[in-house]
Amino acid sequence: MGIHKYFQSLSDLEGIYRCPGVFKYQEHSVASHSFKVATIVQFLATVEAENGQSVDWKTVYEKAINHDYSELFTGDIKTPVKYALPKLRELFSQVEGSMTQEYLDKEFPEPFRSEYEARFKEGKDRSLEGRILAVADKIDLLYESYGEIQKGNPEPLFFQIYKEALSSIIQFNDMVSVRYFIDVILKEMIEEEITSHTRIKSITMHLLSSDRHQP
Repeated sequence: MGIHKYFQSLSDLEGIYRCPGVFKYQEHSVASHSFKVATIVQFLATVEAENGQSVDWKTVYEKAINHDYSELFTGDIKTPVKYALPKLRELFSQVEGSMTQEYLDKEFPEPFRSEYEARFKEGKDRSLEGRILAVADKIDLLYESYGEIQKGNPEPLFFQIYKEALSSIIQFNDMVSVRYFIDVILKEMIEEEITSHTRIKSITMHLLSSDRHQP
């Protein structure tokens, strides 16, 4: 018992793979996803800070690093299943929360427990830091699906994931970092597309066109 078990469990996150049950050319573990999200969070927060927003850097990093630790207990649920019904997603969150709390009560020394209870809670809230995390999470999902499409994966699910991830990102377009992602980074992505990947360009341009016509 103790922090030793916590440190040991970090290696277990390397063995939990995202989007289970679907053929992939490249596997992505929960551990690698957390690192990538933290890196994307760092950039988005930098853009926000450079444009006058007050970023709580301690909070934003803690949210990014810990945001999927609870998947140690439940694994990564298939995205279509997780989001099939709002009630189902709520139940998954309750199970994750309950199992995480049980783990904290069992393994963490009392002096550190309350601090880690806060760190392991759902980080995607309405705060600037929570919104940055929500966007970064979807950006990494977008790139994971984009990578599979580029490699020629015939699984239609990856086009669906790409579309849903981009749609979710666009919903945060009041944030300057999201506008930067759409206007600069996404543009770079689309400009490097070749004929065999025109569907990605078509999906992207359609979603962006719909966004611009919204009041």
